[in-house]
Amino acid sequence: MTIASSDTYAAVIDHAKARGFALPAINVTSSQSLNAALQGFADAESDGIIQISLGTALYLSGNRVQDRAKGSRALALYAHEVAADYGVNVALHTDHCPKQHLDDWVRPLLNDGIERRARGLEPLFQSHMWDGSAVPLSENLSVAEELLELSARAHTILEIEVGVVGGEEDGISHDINDDLYSTVDDARATVAALGLGERGRYLTALTFGNVHGVYNPAAVHLRPELLGDIQREIGAETGRERPFDLVFHGGSGSSPQDIAAAVAHGVVKMNIDTDTQYAFTRSIAGHMLSNWDRVVKVDGGYGDKKYYDPRAWGKPAENAMAARVVQAAEELGSAGNSLR
Repeated sequence: MTIASSDTYAAVIDHAKARGFALPAINVTSSQSLNAALQGFADAESDGIIQISLGTALYLSGNRVQDRAKGSRALALYAHEVAADYGVNVALHTDHCPKQHLDDWVRPLLNDGIERRARGLEPLFQSHMWDGSAVPLSENLSVAEELLELSARAHTILEIEVGVVGGEEDGISHDINDDLYSTVDDARATVAALGLGERGRYLTALTFGNVHGVYNPAAVHLRPELLGDIQREIGAETGRERPFDLVFHGGSGSSPQDIAAAVAHGVVKMNIDTDTQYAFTRSIAGHMLSNWDRVVKVDGGYGDKKYYDPRAWGKPAENAMAARVVQAAEELGSAGNSLR
């Protein structure tokens, strides 16, 4: 398979929800980590999602250019080319766009998708996230309405966050406190503003104590049962079973039990960044520390090109990250469940 079409991506989400598993969504920062994610999906026989964050989008365009939309398109074009040989369905997604960067990141990419559709082409990205956690819910949903209309025209899926995820990711940070839990009223307001698919498809990141990044587990209190409560109450009001397609943010470091409970309540996508970053970098650190006198020109020496060649440490790092992606797919239940 190549990068999934918009219709295929929607079918993959439906398949995950119907079968009771979630798709691993892996943040990448380069062609190396993108290749590692693809390898992990293929090894696990799992469909999956590759994500580009706010900072990564800028990084990918190069230090001299500093253009988030251009950096995102560049990696997407690369992904469309190389993903064709991996035999699983993969979607591309932009992650956590705050209000101040909608105009230099997500809106240009949505407009690019609309233009591509007008030419009979698929959009480069299958979904985009609007992170309205820093603004009042009414403003969050007002912006989401506008973006959902653009998403429907681009034939993409919108992801929104209703509530607050603690911790820090790419400069977006929130305290770890009682604000990290979405309410039934939050979910009810979401349905009133966006509907349940008739105005365009969206995924919802309801928060249940989630925290981004590395954290002390003692300070984090996940309550996945909250997702079930919201699904049941809104489901009773709308006549739909598990009406929300849910996203689990801040999943790194979570216990298998909490992951399984969240998936059981309708989580179809879980974001993974910290754990895969560590797996990639830990492999590189091991190579450098074990071969320091070969990768560094010590005392006027020459080192050994075979050891400082980026491929010498890059390939093992990709393998290590791919193995961590396989682990995620197994924990989420997507391993062996590719929709092919």
